[in-house]
Amino acid sequence: MTTYGTIPTSSGGTTTTNIEYLSRAKHRIKTGLGTRRPWKEMLNLASINFPHNITDSYSRIKTNTAYFRMNYAIIVLIILFLSLLWHPISLIVFVVLMAAWLFLYFLRDEPLMIFHRVVDDRVVMTVLFVVTVVLLLLTGATVNILVAMLIGLVVVVVHAVLRRTDDLFLDEDGVEAGGYLVASS
Repeated sequence: MTTYGTIPTSSGGTTTTNIEYLSRAKHRIKTGLGTRRPWKEMLNLASINFPHNITDSYSRIKTNTAYFRMNYAIIVLIILFLSLLWHPISLIVFVVLMAAWLFLYFLRDEPLMIFHRVVDDRVVMTVLFVVTVVLLLLTGATVNILVAMLIGLVVVVVHAVLRRTDDLFLDEDGVEAGGYLVASS
């Protein structure tokens, strides 16, 4: 008997596909969080001291934000999440936006391509940040969001200024493993 035009099926086809999808997602989570620096390295108390001058402060901010950018993004998002616990609609919007953050920034294993052009990670992060803030402001939790963003910015800048950069693993040209040019103090 011939069965022209039919699609062959197997008994475990959808199960295998689901397992493959979950396996790929698990791998993407591990590799996506791979650019996050260890929290122990970030919060090393022996590496905390005051900068010598304003130029040193600026250099530390530039280097630390490039080196710890994933950690800083996580910190700001956690502070924003905590501020929205008393605004359920804003929290739902935030969770949807968090999914966008996960797929477009944190879990991406290849560069983002739009119209056959590579989009830099910093551009993706900036656009996601602006879209997140604008959509959350439209939900009516403006004061909470602005205070949370200000607290997150202060935490990031204070850490970036106080964290010495001489013990970070940069190569000789000042280029970090991710390929970004950074200054060292």
